[in-house]
Amino acid sequence: MAELELNVTVNGEPRTLSSPATIRDLVLMLGFRPEQVAVERNKQLVRRQEHATTQLADGDHIEVVTFFGGG
Repeated sequence: MAELELNVTVNGEPRTLSSPATIRDLVLMLGFRPEQVAVERNKQLVRRQEHATTQLADGDHIEVVTFFGGG
């Protein structure tokens, strides 16, 4: 069976991902630590505890914002 692809936009850049994929999969693929990001999917904030269960869909627009502590 052929692998399906998703075409999504991440922070304004088009990306092609293997399907199925979750927000957590995307965050890890981008090299971010899940506890240090906030994610919007189609202009709706996705709660961190829902990242692993929120499936991405073809055409989704994702914004990933990272948090860094300072001191």
